[in-house]
Amino acid sequence: MWGRIQHALHPLPVAPAFTLAAHEDYADLFADGREFAPAAVLVGIVERLPGRPAVVLTRRTDALSKHPGQVALPGGRIDASDADEVAAALREAQEEIGLDPAHVRPLGFIDPIRTFTGFRVVPVVARVDAAHVSQPCADEVADVFEVPLDFLFDTSNARRVEADFQGRRRHYWQFDFGEQRIWGAHYWQFDFGEQRIWGATASMLINLRDRIAGRCS
Repeated sequence: MWGRIQHALHPLPVAPAFTLAAHEDYADLFADGREFAPAAVLVGIVERLPGRPAVVLTRRTDALSKHPGQVALPGGRIDASDADEVAAALREAQEEIGLDPAHVRPLGFIDPIRTFTGFRVVPVVARVDAAHVSQPCADEVADVFEVPLDFLFDTSNARRVEADFQGRRRHYWQFDFGEQRIWGAHYWQFDFGEQRIWGATASMLINLRDRIAGRCS
């Protein structure tokens, strides 16, 4: 499983120089030639049960100025002190959810994307040791939860949603997660309420899904 995941990624140590093209619904938001601030996120995959890997996600606090209350991957702007995108993603994950870098093994990258809030985001995929216990930073993170890859890779769980944004009707991907699920012989109760995973975070998770499934070159 882990070999299959790593084989699907852009290899370390140099992040891809290209940026994934914006969907046609959003092309007008990126047509002004503006510069995008460099950022990195950690797509941390943890295997709590054998053969049942899950992605670590956060829900941002309502007090944050950017993306308040939204589900996100741990991450943020790349600082001048960061050696590279991997270092930035690890630093941000440690600050946001208390993830010890010693519990992380970086595996590679999925496709970088731009956000309409002005960032070029490089997603760093990594294996997280099952010994990790999240300690969220109360100023930034309201919740931490884990979504099984099996859920994300079931294409029926991703739906296209329509909404009006900046003068026109647009579409985006969304996962709704939070109900009780059965893992093998074990019943696991996800008691976070329903988590709405959408926008850039959903797009990155779909890119991970499609790369592992061989739908991306």
